[in-house]
Amino acid sequence: MALKIMTAEEAAALINNDDNVGFSGFTHAGCPKVVPVALAKRAEAEHAKGNPFKIGMFTGASTGDSIDGQLSRAQAIKFRTPYQTNKDLRNAINSGEVKYFDLHLSTLAQDIRYGFMGPVDVAIIEACDVTENGEIVPTCGVGISPTVARLAKIVIVELNSWNPKGMRGMHDLSELQDPPYRDEIGIKTVRDRVGLDHIKVDPSKIVVVEGNTPNEGGCFAPVDEITAKIGDNVANFFVNEMAEGRMPKSFLPVQSGVGNIANAVLASMGESKDIPDFEVYTEVIQDAVIGLMETGRIKFASGCSLTVSNPCIEKIYQNLDFFKERIVLRPSEYSNNPEIVRRLGVIAINTALEADIFGNINSTHVTGNKMMNGVGGSGDFTRGAYVSIFVTPSVAKGGKISAFVPMVSHMDHSEHSVKIIISEYGIADLRGKSPRERAELIIENCVHPDYRPLLREYLERGEQGQTPVNLYDAFAFHEALMETGDMKNVKWRK
Repeated sequence: MALKIMTAEEAAALINNDDNVGFSGFTHAGCPKVVPVALAKRAEAEHAKGNPFKIGMFTGASTGDSIDGQLSRAQAIKFRTPYQTNKDLRNAINSGEVKYFDLHLSTLAQDIRYGFMGPVDVAIIEACDVTENGEIVPTCGVGISPTVARLAKIVIVELNSWNPKGMRGMHDLSELQDPPYRDEIGIKTVRDRVGLDHIKVDPSKIVVVEGNTPNEGGCFAPVDEITAKIGDNVANFFVNEMAEGRMPKSFLPVQSGVGNIANAVLASMGESKDIPDFEVYTEVIQDAVIGLMETGRIKFASGCSLTVSNPCIEKIYQNLDFFKERIVLRPSEYSNNPEIVRRLGVIAINTALEADIFGNINSTHVTGNKMMNGVGGSGDFTRGAYVSIFVTPSVAKGGKISAFVPMVSHMDHSEHSVKIIISEYGIADLRGKSPRERAELIIENCVHPDYRPLLREYLERGEQGQTPVNLYDAFAFHEALMETGDMKNVKWRK
């Protein structure tokens, strides 16, 4: 049967007020870009008539501005999960305009299948190919696409010819079974595949919108002196672990978070002659991975998305045969699956927004109440990792904010899951250490010198007990920041 072809406006008209819409992609990679813009314009037109128009949104992770930006500015979002990075959407969340549910990325597809999130009315999937028998080939990001495409009543396929049809074969697409009939996940190595190279849905519910739209991939900030030092510290930690026999000399698969620090860490690992060629099992494959793959330092990469700059993705598309042998893209419930992470012995490297001196990590909230981006996949990897590492520059805002505080203002990862903390100043190995020992190591090895005396003073003022916390002064750093704009202006209460 011939598939139905529509304009973006006609497809957007299929979506109703109060519908739940599932989007393909993971970060900007693989996200639809045409229909969401038409949907935002429709919402604005409905609002101008005095009619309500808002949708619930399920995504793989963050999206490009064509989704989160356009729809939030059109005031078209009633509910959003699970992760975001868009400034306009963040403002709408923190003002209370958008109801936001933050959760681990590995769990959303299964939570939707279990019925925890309500129905999926419409799925919008970016594809490089779609066949008349209902085979959809995603582009450079997967996320929750297999689940929302199967469950949706309508599947709008954005057939984006900017992405080559030759991508087919780069994906491993499947859904986990639901309890109680759940088989063992068949991924035993980074390279294993358990699914199809396409998403198969009933063709009668597919409509196609054709387009040719480039990715929305910008470049991350370049490596600077601080991030380079953090990267070198991470690489030196690995070299010492292998020398001490705590890590196999053949090494283990690596997961790294998103951003310039992650790129710096991978660059330092690639430059180290003492670290062997390695594999990557991660959620986001960044530019640094591609560069190291070309030199042979990274042998294979499994991820959920190619979150790379446009020049980098164009290079991949020009050399598809080379990269298809070395890259596989999976749904997030596989790329981020804690069972697989533990089985493979993945080394997890994620960025902390804030850490306290006992090893608790805040990944999401500024001063405890303002959402930054979300927990993302950091928890998926941290809890099951062979060794869990958090990295952060020691200070922000010209030294007025310390990344290390007496007590985190919001906790996403507790001390029980955090093994190693690394800043530009050094490494705090927290394994097997008591709370006071952890605090002493973090203060001595990771904290900026300007804040070490203050944190030592706080530690000595702590109440006697297993964890020397002083509840009167636990948020003194945050109080100083809110009142004076500088955490160094601390006034102890008791």
